[in-house]
Amino acid sequence: MTVINPEEPKNVFRRKAKKWVRKTCSVEVVKKRLPIISWLPKYKSEYFIQDVIAGITVGLTAIPQGIAYAVIAGLSPEYGLYASLTSGVIYVIFGSCYNVTVGPTAILAAMTAKYVVDYSADFAILTAFLSGVFMFIMGILNLGFLVEFISMPVISGFTTAAALQIAAAQLKSFFGLNGSSGNYFAESVINFVTNIGTVQLWETVLSSATIVMLILLKKMGQGCKRTDGFFKQMRWFISLSRNAVVVVIGMIIAYYIHVTLERDALAIIGDIGSGLPKFGLPPFSTVVGEQSYNFIEMVKVLGVQSIVIPFVAILETIAIAKAFAEGGRIDATQEMIAVGLCNIIGSFGQSMPITGSFTRTALNHVSGVKTPAGGVTKVLLLFVALTFLTSTFYYIPKASLAGLIITAMFSMIDYQMFGNLWRNSIKEFMLMLKTMSICLFYGLEYGIIAGILIEACLLLYNVARPTVEVNVQKSEKGDLMVVTLSENVSYCAAEHLRQRIMKGTSHDNSHVPIIVDGGNLKKLDYTAAYNLMAIIKDLDKTHQILLLNFNPELKKLCLSMETRFESKFLYAAGPQELTDIFPKDV
Repeated sequence: MTVINPEEPKNVFRRKAKKWVRKTCSVEVVKKRLPIISWLPKYKSEYFIQDVIAGITVGLTAIPQGIAYAVIAGLSPEYGLYASLTSGVIYVIFGSCYNVTVGPTAILAAMTAKYVVDYSADFAILTAFLSGVFMFIMGILNLGFLVEFISMPVISGFTTAAALQIAAAQLKSFFGLNGSSGNYFAESVINFVTNIGTVQLWETVLSSATIVMLILLKKMGQGCKRTDGFFKQMRWFISLSRNAVVVVIGMIIAYYIHVTLERDALAIIGDIGSGLPKFGLPPFSTVVGEQSYNFIEMVKVLGVQSIVIPFVAILETIAIAKAFAEGGRIDATQEMIAVGLCNIIGSFGQSMPITGSFTRTALNHVSGVKTPAGGVTKVLLLFVALTFLTSTFYYIPKASLAGLIITAMFSMIDYQMFGNLWRNSIKEFMLMLKTMSICLFYGLEYGIIAGILIEACLLLYNVARPTVEVNVQKSEKGDLMVVTLSENVSYCAAEHLRQRIMKGTSHDNSHVPIIVDGGNLKKLDYTAAYNLMAIIKDLDKTHQILLLNFNPELKKLCLSMETRFESKFLYAAGPQELTDIFPKDV
């Protein structure tokens, strides 16, 4: 008689717990989850200058972009700088890709805007906190593979719609119009048409000139590198800093007009809160007008945004990291943890939602950054800007920011994708158009959800309708029907399989011998196997039938339902070898 020790389950649990703790707290895991421990001891003095140059270059772009994206989100301009400041510090410690720079982006700003405009800035900060928690948990649970279910056509449709929506929302500032800028593309266009009679000359001229300057400055840097001679090096640096250059020129023009005409002929940003952000708990409750909202009510207001925004943030970060990581290899889990922490900790410092920025990451890369320490220089530049330069931002014209944003948005559109899909896959082209249309007319969050759901339905349809080839092979010894199964036949395809086989055995082929070729079949679930054997059972009454080249496991599964059909399972190089078997041996 075996005596069971009651302590044994506890001992097993204790051993497993100790093993998990040792594995989790090992030096390798700690280095993996705190990348700064790995790269900082290996830091070389020759990296310093390159990191500083890259940090300054990115910082000069991060300041005007941060202000611009805060404006897109309907926030006061300093919120964009707060987001770049706090996230920059955290990513230096936890980020796994030294090229990546994080901060506010146009898409996240656009998705946050309607809650800020309709309610308050507290909703943007809470969105950053919730997004961070969601991303952090997904990283801990290694759920990054879920992003892989969003295809390129859906992503392209979403980003194209986002670019058009953001650009349309800037038409108000671009032309100096009255009225609202709109929460989504269709509303922005309607407001533009409604208020077209209020166009302001100064705004239109300056915003148009801003776009022209950005294009010319970009071309000025072509063919120049950081390692070239002094003049080419200056052209390279000015070209890379073109966003800051056009904003400074716009400030000078606005100030000059203000002094000479003694009035503000241009709409300007105005006062920006000076100093560092106030650190404290994220707003788990707020008051908008006379209406109080507790945490649950705030989450209800955010609705699907609280889930869609972190997915978009993860998508942007991982795509950017893959594009700029060495060999395309990244630790997706660590990136989710890093960006999640950036949002969580950032929300304690009044940050709007952030993720990886493609523009600033590309700038960081071409500037020759060597380590994440380049982000330290960017943070210091933002610190100086928030502490000493906020008063100089007063005269930033909204028209200059509108021109800057519109130029950036049209670079987000993947024009080549439209042509490639049109020529090669009309189905995916229509999927992209549907995603884009819903984004434009109903909102970005609904568009990407709709795109994912449509694609999921198409994926399920393909699973439910696998390829089942039914061919009648003619030979001197008689006709032979061959039913070739695909690699995977699941339960939802069981009825489809029956219909295809029964259709093949219609009146014209009512007495033709049948071979079911399972040579390609790798997966067959219980329901599909049951249905297949039911078909064999029915056809065995009227036809001669064999099952060819089923692998042993699938054969065993089928025979567990009908053991008497074991003699029908054969192995051969092809159906042609079995022609001699019919009709005398079966």
